[in-house]
Amino acid sequence: MTKFDKAKLPSRYVTEGPARAPHRSYYYAMGMSEAEIHQPLVGVATCWNEAAPCNISLNRQAQAAKMGVKEAHGTPREFTTITVTDGIAMGHEGMRSSLASREAIADTVELTMRGHCYDALVGLAGCDKSLPGMMMAMVRLNVPSVFLYGGSILPGRLDGKDVTVQDVFEAVGQHQAGNLTTCELEKLEAVACPSAGACGGQFTANTMACVSEAIGLALMNSSGAPAPYESRDQYAEASGRAVMNLLEKNIRARDVVTLKSLQNAARVVACTGGSTNAGLHLPAIAHEAGIDFFLDDVCEIFRDTPYFVDLKPGGAYVAKDLYEVGGVPVVMKELRKAGLLHEECMTADGTTIGEALDKITREADGKVIYPISAPISKTGGVVGLKGNLAPAGAIVKVAGMTEEQQVFTGPARVFECEEDAFEAVKARSYKEGDVLVIRNEGPAGGPGMREMLATTAALSGQGMGKKVALITDGRFSGATRGFCVGHVGPEAAHGGPIALLKDGDMITLNALTGELSVALSDEDLAARKADWKGPRETIYASGALWKYAQLVGETYKGAVTHPGAKAERHVYMDL
Repeated sequence: MTKFDKAKLPSRYVTEGPARAPHRSYYYAMGMSEAEIHQPLVGVATCWNEAAPCNISLNRQAQAAKMGVKEAHGTPREFTTITVTDGIAMGHEGMRSSLASREAIADTVELTMRGHCYDALVGLAGCDKSLPGMMMAMVRLNVPSVFLYGGSILPGRLDGKDVTVQDVFEAVGQHQAGNLTTCELEKLEAVACPSAGACGGQFTANTMACVSEAIGLALMNSSGAPAPYESRDQYAEASGRAVMNLLEKNIRARDVVTLKSLQNAARVVACTGGSTNAGLHLPAIAHEAGIDFFLDDVCEIFRDTPYFVDLKPGGAYVAKDLYEVGGVPVVMKELRKAGLLHEECMTADGTTIGEALDKITREADGKVIYPISAPISKTGGVVGLKGNLAPAGAIVKVAGMTEEQQVFTGPARVFECEEDAFEAVKARSYKEGDVLVIRNEGPAGGPGMREMLATTAALSGQGMGKKVALITDGRFSGATRGFCVGHVGPEAAHGGPIALLKDGDMITLNALTGELSVALSDEDLAARKADWKGPRETIYASGALWKYAQLVGETYKGAVTHPGAKAERHVYMDL
């Protein structure tokens, strides 16, 4: 049995010495024994709620994680934080809360840990923003930390085929186009999501779940099993034991999250055709460690990483299929074969990635995971773009697109917000060859940087996904398909060139050369800037979204709201 010396642990402030008798009396009130009070206190944080299937199973898994902490002579203290679930927030004003919720999650986990002086953290998360939010808190606090994904949803079945929520979003477009009856739509919606768990394709939740393993904060293969599988409880228990091992060895979150481990994570996003949102979340996690790892850096890795894992939305399979052929460890083994992995990075079990991968016996199956020597395409599924329309960069998912589909020139059709664009798509008042521009949807200008899945799914449902292009200073869902460029920076509210576009301006998008430009000279743009009336007023003049809009920084740096580790004057763990 390991005896922990509390002399250097934060929890000494609430459990040790005569002056802490009142604090200890509170712990006795909750049924804790004297021994439990004097063990390390481990925060077990979940994003459990009844908002959506992504979070509903976290409560169960937290109990198992607590058992693991107890077995390893720690005292677990469970607490919950918020989640905003994109699938339900999508396509209306609620989506403005989504990205802001990432910061709220990180902030509330930080405040809870600080307020109660917990020594280590096991964090469980299910939906898109809750994963990076939880990882950001771990790195910000720099405590020994283990992350656990709640698991993906099982695929639905209809007419002998697997279906996901992406199919339902796209069916709305087919219904609007008159190609699907209301009865057929209702049949699909009733079976598409048959269990607890987060969206099953390689959308943002599963992308960031893969990141949690690749970056080293989660145990190997822990992200793969679907949420309803009881085997998740064994991963949860192991995560509880693992965090006590890290605490004993004093291995902290920033020992794990380094520039090299962030690069490993970006590789895994690229080769799985992951969500463009990783281009926002990896810089934000890096920021908490004081590391400069911006959109450009992420995209550079995307550019020279082969895409070899065939997952929806660009491919055919879902998370459960990836798990059944060996999961993220087999993917990382393929990357290692090509020399694309930093093997010396630390993992959650206290060993290096190289040591952990040496134990993995399975190989690429050739169907879900192609061998890296024969990839689906030679470059990553996600590409960065730059040019006079996006001086601070932009990002596009090209997984599943042919080379000729990755070049597009057309006249701008400008919309001041997503609703206007969605109405135009619904009414089909756009033309083949148009470049739809949705502006004022950035982090500050939205506020909240909404995802545009309703609009892009409607285009796909109308069969126009490949016949138009779309650019925005907002975001796209990981489920978006087609030539859809997000994160255009600087955003319209900050006076970026996207704010200056007019209908008919000729825009060129080229994912092969990484270009996003408009046929206007610097003088033209400067003249338009001089005439610019300033940011559009929003209805959010108070409250959390107002506060977020005031604080939020540039998209390419991760849309963060505080100065980060470079400015800090203490580390919580050492107070």
